[in-house]
Amino acid sequence: MVSSSHEALHRVFQKDPALLTRALQRVLNVDFPEPRDFAVLNADLTEIEPVERRVDTLMRVETDEGAYLLVIEAQGKVDNAKRGSWAYYLSYLYAKYRCEPVLIVITQSRATARWAARPIRLGLPGWHSLTVRPLVLGPENVPVITDEQEAERDVPLAVLSAMTHGRGKRAATILEPLATALRTLDAESAAVFVAFVDSCLIDTQAKEIWRDLMAAIHYFFRHPVAEQVREEGRVEKSAEMTLRILEWRDIQVPDAVRERVQACTDLDQLELWAQRAVHATRAEDLFSG
Repeated sequence: MVSSSHEALHRVFQKDPALLTRALQRVLNVDFPEPRDFAVLNADLTEIEPVERRVDTLMRVETDEGAYLLVIEAQGKVDNAKRGSWAYYLSYLYAKYRCEPVLIVITQSRATARWAARPIRLGLPGWHSLTVRPLVLGPENVPVITDEQEAERDVPLAVLSAMTHGRGKRAATILEPLATALRTLDAESAAVFVAFVDSCLIDTQAKEIWRDLMAAIHYFFRHPVAEQVREEGRVEKSAEMTLRILEWRDIQVPDAVRERVQACTDLDQLELWAQRAVHATRAEDLFSG
């Protein structure tokens, strides 16, 4: 069964195709030409024979140096059967489109990343008829973006950072600057990225931090993930959410501040305080402004 994190890891590139070429250039230092246009293609590679073969995401990118097919595969674990599938994908796509295919694998697992990066060589030893060398994006090479300004300069890359590091403890350090950077986007785009990140956060504390941060932002309340948050009771009251954000950010909360927040019954006021909690340097900053 395909997981939501599997879907998010490759669909993020459909949301922002240029993110993929930036990742290749900046993370993997691949001299990929600047794209002029992108097109998401049908990912179904099934032939007339009843054997279904489907890539996760397939895009055609036009550059001044020619067209390329970007084959994006989200990989959750080591699966040696995939090595044969990947060789098939590239051969089939080249024969069908007469266009250079490029295989990119994205994963949240360091072990899977190391496995996926191994060249696939078919043929005789020392004389390979076909060699496949996947480009791999994973927690070992995607940077941990914890600086707010850096996150704002390239929000999709910061989203990719949170997603690829979503299984580890370092994910939590990415979330606060990312939450701030998302405010620079339109509500629809931000909501899509919110859902992608949410589905890739495996660490329980990181997921709770993310959902509390997102609950303080207006557009999040219109997204289905917000309904799930409310149903699960993760954010019981706005007052508790505000205090939890401060505590997770290691900001000391004096009794006077705690009592004032807990005594407030004005939901609009509580929502404002929750938003301020994301940026506050002292608990008393909730009440300033």
